[in-house]
Amino acid sequence: MIRLDSEEKEILEAFESGNLKRAKSAVDEKKTHQAIADATFRKDARISIRLSSKDLRALQARALQEGIPCQTLVSSVLHKFVDGRLVDKSAKK
Repeated sequence: MIRLDSEEKEILEAFESGNLKRAKSAVDEKKTHQAIADATFRKDARISIRLSSKDLRALQARALQEGIPCQTLVSSVLHKFVDGRLVDKSAKK
């Protein structure tokens, strides 16, 4: 007879009693993560804002440096701000 350690015994007991649950397949897990990502990045609202010409030009220049559209940059900055992930690098520590 094979000797089982306590963890193996626990697993065997759970299996024999029918208390084990099937693990999600990689495909199911990928679908779940994809649905979460889709919901996170869904753009379903529109806003209009007024900016100074200077700020708009600065935003457009920064977007060009980053290689992304200006609206994508603004959306990303706002998203990071509301998530609390926008870091002010110029602030003294």
